[in-house]
Amino acid sequence: MTITIAHLTRRFGETEVLRGIDLSVEKGELVALLGPSGSGKTTLLKIIAGLDWPDAGVLEVNGEDWLQKKAQDRRIGFVFQNYALFPHMTVRDNIAFGLTVRPRETRPAPAAIAGKVTELLQFLQIPQLADRFPAELSGGQRQRVALGRAMAIAPELLLLDEPFGALDAQVRRDLRRWLREVLQQAGSTTIFVTHDQEEAFELADRVVVMGAGRIEQVGRPEEIHDHPATPFVARFLGMTVELPVTLHAGRAGAPGLDTASLPRVAMADGPAMLFLRPTDITPVPDPQGRFTVADVTSTGALLRLRLKDDLTSAEPEIEIARRLAPPLRAGTRIHLRPEAGRLFPATAGIPPAVAPAIKALKESSL
Repeated sequence: MTITIAHLTRRFGETEVLRGIDLSVEKGELVALLGPSGSGKTTLLKIIAGLDWPDAGVLEVNGEDWLQKKAQDRRIGFVFQNYALFPHMTVRDNIAFGLTVRPRETRPAPAAIAGKVTELLQFLQIPQLADRFPAELSGGQRQRVALGRAMAIAPELLLLDEPFGALDAQVRRDLRRWLREVLQQAGSTTIFVTHDQEEAFELADRVVVMGAGRIEQVGRPEEIHDHPATPFVARFLGMTVELPVTLHAGRAGAPGLDTASLPRVAMADGPAMLFLRPTDITPVPDPQGRFTVADVTSTGALLRLRLKDDLTSAEPEIEIARRLAPPLRAGTRIHLRPEAGRLFPATAGIPPAVAPAIKALKESSL
C-alpha cells in the first residue's frame, strides 16, 4: 500500500501545527517522523489514523481518499507510548481484542482467533506471558503485547507514537533491534514518531525531519546525518558549534581554523557559517591560536572543552576522546581542525545573534 499526503494543514486557534505537508510512503516502508516537541509529528500521525482531521489537504492510501473514512474503517494498527493495554485482560485477551470486537459478519471464528493469537505470541517471542495480566509485565513486555494487539487485525498500516518513550535506555536499544526484525519479517508499512535521532536512524528506511509544522528534510538516515539540508536540521542533529567562515573557490577559511579536511563545496564566494558536531573537531595546541581553553571536564571516555573565541567572543564547546587528547588545561591556546562539517550561506536561516560573529570575521580579513 502507498500513502500520499499533499498540502496538509492543521491549525489550533492561531497556532499553525502543520503548514503544508507533502509526503509519500511506499508499501513495506518503515518511515520515522523525527523532530522536537511541537514540530507537528504526532498531529500528522493522528490525522493518518483518523483521530484528528486537517483543515485542508489530501490523504490518500492506494489512491483512495482516507479523509472520507472513519478511523475504524482504515484498518490501522496504532501503538501508543503508554501501551493502553486493558488491565483486566490477560495478554492473550489483549492481543485478541481487535478481532473479537469486529462486526459478526467479519469476525473470525473463535478457533481462528485463538490460532492467530498463538501465532503472534510465538512471533513476538512472548508465549510464556499469555496468561499474565499487564500489571505483571515489565515495560518492554507490555510494549511487545501492544504491538501484538496492533498486528492481530492485519492492519494495512502500522502507526507507532513514541513507541519506546516510557522505557529505559538499555531496554530501548534491545527492543529497537528486535522491532526492526519483526517489522521486516511482517512486511508491514510502518510510520513511527520519535524525538530520538538514534532511534530513527537505527529503525527507519527513511527519516522525515519536521520542525515548526514543516518537513525540513526527507532521506535515508546516512544522508540526513552527513548532509543536513538546513540549519534547523543541522542543529537538531547535534551540529551545535557554529563558526563564521569565508568561502573562496568552494573552500572555507577563517583565522584559527585548519579547514584542509573539509571538501570543496559548490557555493558562491562570500560569508558562510560552518556547522560542526562537538566530536568532529580536533583541538591543536598553538601559542598563537585564536581559541583559549576556558575549562576542561571529563566524562571518563571524553574530555569536554569550553573555549573562548578571541575573534567573536563566543564560547563553543567541543569533545575529544580522553585517551587521544593532547595535553590541555585551562589557559591553553589552540587552533581548531574541523574533521567534518556542513556549510550554509550566511543568509540561510542563520539567527540574528550570529550576525556579530560574521561581522567580526569580515573585519578580521580586511
